[in-house]
Amino acid sequence: MDIKEKIEQVVEKVKGDDSFKEQFKNDPIKAVESVLGVDLPDDVIEKVIDGVKAKVSLDSVSDAVSGIGNAIKNLF
Repeated sequence: MDIKEKIEQVVEKVKGDDSFKEQFKNDPIKAVESVLGVDLPDDVIEKVIDGVKAKVSLDSVSDAVSGIGNAIKNLF
């Protein structure tokens, strides 16, 4: 199983579906299993959840930094 691929699947769902994003916040295990369509061992699910949280956080920080950079460019 390619965990990175599974993380990307869930990240795309979190980014594109607000109701799924809320489900992921409230019950990440159930949310991940619903996207993957399988019941995975807890250690695998936890890795996917941690990876999704890290990726979503990193993307949010990247977007914020990009926005700040654009705002600074517009000042000059």
